Amino acid sequence: MADVIKKATRDSYGDALVEVSELYPDMVVLDADLAAATKTGTFKKACPDRFIDCGIAEANMMGVAAGIASTGRKVFASSFAMFAAGRAYEIVRNSIGYPHLNVKIGATHAGISVGEDGATHQCNEDIALMRTIPGMTVINPADDVEARAAVKAALEIDGPVYLRFGRLAVPVINDNADYKFELGKGITLKDGKDVTIVATGLMVYMAVEAAEMLKAEGIDARVINIHTIKPLDKELICKAAQETGCIVTAEEHSVIGGLGAAVAEAVTECCPVPVVKLGVNDEFGHSGPAVDLLKEYGLTAENIAAMAKKAVSLKK
Repeated sequence: MADVIKKATRDSYGDALVEVSELYPDMVVLDADLAAATKTGTFKKACPDRFIDCGIAEANMMGVAAGIASTGRKVFASSFAMFAAGRAYEIVRNSIGYPHLNVKIGATHAGISVGEDGATHQCNEDIALMRTIPGMTVINPADDVEARAAVKAALEIDGPVYLRFGRLAVPVINDNADYKFELGKGITLKDGKDVTIVATGLMVYMAVEAAEMLKAEGIDARVINIHTIKPLDKELICKAAQETGCIVTAEEHSVIGGLGAAVAEAVTECCPVPVVKLGVNDEFGHSGPAVDLLKEYGLTAENIAAMAKKAVSLKK
């Protein structure tokens, strides 16, 4: 573990904005008085003339983003996930989603791992909210490499994109030479025949660890990284359902309306098999150290392995 490189995807977001700034000279970045936390301050330092601090007024910021995007420019609007997806939802839906504008929402500090900020800031509902908006693309990268690739991909998409980033530093797992980010395409990290673990965000690394635990018990687990939750790679999910006969989903998000729900919806249409969802149950979070909270809410490799064994037991 000492050799594992860790980096928060919010840091990757800030770095990526600077990396693409020369490729898109008309790109504008907006923030709601949280540039130091969302890491858009990195872009502000590099391109001060293309950065706008909209103050603590997230809904207004989304309206400003929509106005700028309507002129043909690409816009990133950033805040914590709770405010970007929650507080500003109606503006995102009606002013950005409805006219299908090129606004990319950089939402940081998502999920339980916000830690000490507590329940008011631990947004476990944002994926559910954003995936219901017609035409909205939803991306939840697993690590630094994937986060930077996601920012670049978002700029190539015609229409709104919701990008979900975390506060907690997470292991870099996609630093292999053949890694390729494709919008709407999941990545099979490990093949297996007994059960499929479908994970997103910081749970992907844990899913790989869980597969190793299961291997020691004679269970051959397939691991799939789903970075794009909408559009979902239904073809890959259905193939896994057919070949392994059961699925476990793992996400740092509510079990209602997130990755697990999307996978279950897909599977019921193509190949009904047991789907066990691991995430935050129907409850709020609370303040505490991020790593401790992940354990408390069952978001661990050990619990993924336990859910995998449960899924296997449900196979006919």
